[in-house]
Amino acid sequence: MEILQELERIRSDGLAALAAAQDTPALEAWRIAHLGRSAPVMQVFTRMGQLSKEERPLVGQAANAVKVALEGAFGEKSEALRQAELARALKSERLDVSLPGRAPNRGGLHIETQTLREICRVFGEMGFQIYRSPEVETDDLNFSDLNIPPHHPARDMWDTFYTTTPGVLLRTHTSPGQIRAMRQFAPEPIRVALPGMCYRYEQASARKDIQFAQIELLAVGYGITFGDLKGTLQEFAQRIFGERLRSRLRPSYFPFTEPSAEMDVECVICHGKGCGVCKGSGWLEIMGCGMVHPVVLQNGGYDPAKFTGFAAGMGPGRIAMLRHAITDFRSLYENDLRFLEQF
Repeated sequence: MEILQELERIRSDGLAALAAAQDTPALEAWRIAHLGRSAPVMQVFTRMGQLSKEERPLVGQAANAVKVALEGAFGEKSEALRQAELARALKSERLDVSLPGRAPNRGGLHIETQTLREICRVFGEMGFQIYRSPEVETDDLNFSDLNIPPHHPARDMWDTFYTTTPGVLLRTHTSPGQIRAMRQFAPEPIRVALPGMCYRYEQASARKDIQFAQIELLAVGYGITFGDLKGTLQEFAQRIFGERLRSRLRPSYFPFTEPSAEMDVECVICHGKGCGVCKGSGWLEIMGCGMVHPVVLQNGGYDPAKFTGFAAGMGPGRIAMLRHAITDFRSLYENDLRFLEQF
């Protein structure tokens, strides 16, 4: 049939024109001319209605074969031109592909994580076991079992994130872990350090944020005294800040300890002379501490008549700020690599 001969001519003419295309613009012009809506092979499909029923299958099959052949040749030509252009670009850039590639940047531990691990290492050397407790707690463990019953004014010390489940909250401190640890090991003496994240619904500032890491210290046994607490914390401060750094304890209040105290260390910026960081006092507070309240001991499963204990809580973020003279707590969580890469 004459139309079959025409299709063969369309195929041969198209392939010949494609061989002459030597760059991307010429290749695009060929695609429009030979595969576009007005291309000769596409016009054959529009004439199918003029053919007899016997001719239509033969012509349709032949037209599809020509179209597929032209599309395949176009794809091969496109890839060949792309590879040629890439080779020319590499040659013009004088790139030595035999040179080793650039190694990807490797991340590191966050400064607060580094400090937390060092604190855990120090307490581990002093005989304390690391004990992990959940960040989502019950109201009883976070408050009531720690001698802070409902409606007690001491609850105002913590602005709490409550969940939609009644009685369930994000812990405001790591102290609930004290109750969990005591109930697990009672009536045996224990020495544990409890690290983890805490959450408080507070205004972010240079000194605090709504989430922060904390580590709790707890020792329960026979005949433990406030002197044991003082000696333990002084040894810890000297191992973290250096043997020549002075420290002190001053009275304070926490509902789960009695008596209670706060520990200060000599300002690492001005060395006790007074500066803006320590507000002219020469001292910086690093933790709260005290003897475990008898009610807390009883809730943990220990007989207050036989057992005593001490507890302390501190933030590794605060410790890191003091050791590295960081003046704004928010810098720890802003993910600024210019800051984080210094450590």
